[in-house]
Amino acid sequence: MLNRLLFQRIDNSPLIIFRIFFGILVSLECFGAIATGWVKRNLITPKYTFPFIDFEFLQPLPGNGMYFYFILMGLLGLCIAVGFKYRASIISFTVLWTATYLMQKTAYNNHYYLLILISFLMCFFPAERSRSYDVKINPKLESNAMYAYIKWIVVLQLFIVYVYASVAKIYGDWLDFSTIAVLMHSKKNYWLVGDILQEPWIHSIIGSVGILFDLLIVPALLWKPTRRAAFFLSLFFHLFNSIIFQIGIFPYLSIAFSVFFFEPETIRKIFFKNKPAFAATYTALPNHKNKLLLVATIYFIIQLLLPVRHHAINDNVLWTEEGHRMSWRMMLRSRQGKGRFKVVDKETKEVFIIKPKDYVSRGQERKIFAYPDFAWQFAQYLKKEFKQDNRNVSVYLENSKISINRKPYVPFIDAKTDLATETWYRTKHHDWILPSNLENSKN
Repeated sequence: MLNRLLFQRIDNSPLIIFRIFFGILVSLECFGAIATGWVKRNLITPKYTFPFIDFEFLQPLPGNGMYFYFILMGLLGLCIAVGFKYRASIISFTVLWTATYLMQKTAYNNHYYLLILISFLMCFFPAERSRSYDVKINPKLESNAMYAYIKWIVVLQLFIVYVYASVAKIYGDWLDFSTIAVLMHSKKNYWLVGDILQEPWIHSIIGSVGILFDLLIVPALLWKPTRRAAFFLSLFFHLFNSIIFQIGIFPYLSIAFSVFFFEPETIRKIFFKNKPAFAATYTALPNHKNKLLLVATIYFIIQLLLPVRHHAINDNVLWTEEGHRMSWRMMLRSRQGKGRFKVVDKETKEVFIIKPKDYVSRGQERKIFAYPDFAWQFAQYLKKEFKQDNRNVSVYLENSKISINRKPYVPFIDAKTDLATETWYRTKHHDWILPSNLENSKN
């Protein structure tokens, strides 16, 4: 049964059209990042980009180098779309995009992480076998079929993303819709819909639909009787998110994934009317079956465990942020922080009160007071900066307070801790983060 489900050969039209959509969208993402100032704001202007911890060796190219970097990625996206040197193009894009993701986290977004995963999977999919420049160069590559496991890998990846996103929303501030109110407050000046988005009844609809949609959309798309209605609901949901939250290509990428849920023949008739039909067949199992199942099992075990790692860390992830990233905890909270960084020369006892604007951008300044890993990294950065003047210093964050979802500010980081001497732990709690002041603080 499993062999027939995974290794049946089916029409590859969904994969081919997805390759085209995917290439166009990532190209727009890269060129758009330049046009909107995202590249300048996050990778060129800052003196320090706050890379992911352990990836400090990944630094932006000097000068205007990151513009050319993103232009290259945009061109690779176009190469993916037209199927030109597909394998080299998708692998190159995946490496470059992953490096970009890891070299800064001020503008962290779960969607950027999803793009890494999908790009990685596309490296192994035979997406160039039809309607591609590669086939024109080498007609022997052409094929109208693919193994069904390609569809199911994409479906399972999406199912994990959506279900974890739904479960993460089941907490107090989402269930009483106060989080929605915070999210919508910044949209009050939107033309036509701004005032409506401030209404409590709208917040209750958005909050309820957010949980139910994420939980049920994949099963609804898989089940033929609900597929069409689910698709149009998905279309509305993602276009609403695109207009209201302006989150780049993700809503359109999510819509593009829908091609894997419809019958391949339906996709062929819509997008490739002249493409020869292919009748699903079950042939001998491929030689790589066991290796594929092993690798896929390991991959999806990681995907299942990574989003719940915060349960192994003390205190509430909403408070500590430890284990938050790469866990599909999307649009769950708003954080503001305040405090004062104090540097003390260990030998002379001279004290320096730091003005963050002398070191970081405004966006980064908001992060260093609200997120513990940013505070720790900023302390390490200050330590290195003062070391250039032959000073051995301690770094403290005094009067540290945070507000989550616009609630009253409460103490956050221990003012007596020398952050410059602390070690960052990947899988355990940091004691210099004060105990949670949140209600229901268990994970």
